[in-house]
Amino acid sequence: MPWFSKQKKLKSKEATPSAPPAPAAKGEGIWYKCEGCDEVVPRAEYERNWNVCPSCGAHDALPVKRRFELVLDKGSFQELDADLTPQDPLGFTDAKKYRDRLKSTFKSSGLRDAFVSGVGAIGGQQVSIGSFAFEFMGGSMGSVVGEKVARVFDRAYERRIPAIVFSSTGGARMQEGIFSLMQMAKTSAALHRFRSVRKPYVSVMLHPTTGGVAASFAWLGDFVIAEPKALIGFAGPRVIEQTIREKLPPGFQRSEFLLEHGMIDAIVPRLELRERLVQILALTA
Repeated sequence: MPWFSKQKKLKSKEATPSAPPAPAAKGEGIWYKCEGCDEVVPRAEYERNWNVCPSCGAHDALPVKRRFELVLDKGSFQELDADLTPQDPLGFTDAKKYRDRLKSTFKSSGLRDAFVSGVGAIGGQQVSIGSFAFEFMGGSMGSVVGEKVARVFDRAYERRIPAIVFSSTGGARMQEGIFSLMQMAKTSAALHRFRSVRKPYVSVMLHPTTGGVAASFAWLGDFVIAEPKALIGFAGPRVIEQTIREKLPPGFQRSEFLLEHGMIDAIVPRLELRERLVQILALTA
């Protein structure tokens, strides 16, 4: 008999009556409060401004479909590979079964995985484009995400057009183990093949871009640009501080710090991004 055993304590319904649902706050959803400056603005104005605070310019997360609307010519986007769905190769279970987590995330987000890709046009120039969706399991990269990223480069190679990838991710998806880590090599190999057509690859780093994505194709762009104050790096600052036992400098791993130290090429505010991409493609494509 083990010296210790843990037994579940059963609670009767009488002992823990369920609380009535809290009433919705009056005006909820009408106003947006910026976490950067605490300014309160009408949500409609905030969304018209592409989720950028009109008072201080703080960039909030932007849904993947709206990001395509921001940068692509109107009506030009054609989604591809939408039928690819992740599987559960390891039968992984933590607090919840991985297959159940996928189902619930699909139900809440409407996305089948953390990456949406296809073809479109920017300033009349055809591009192969893809974007991470952080709202799907933190934008983590599993085998399907890696396949979709590789296909962005494969299509660009086959059609002889530029490639653009927007990265916003926590890194590899732990529920797929080694299958997830293999995507770093797979995507980098597809990018290497694309290089032979001598068309530009623009990597746009959003907040946050970390882990295996940052360590592979996200930092291999011909042009590496980032949004303001985006967290970019392999491991988080807290993990690094605990490893080296030293205090990191202010702003470490933020896009401004990386630009100052030559790690990225430019910081482009969201409202200027389409114009900058048009300029890059006109000069290089």
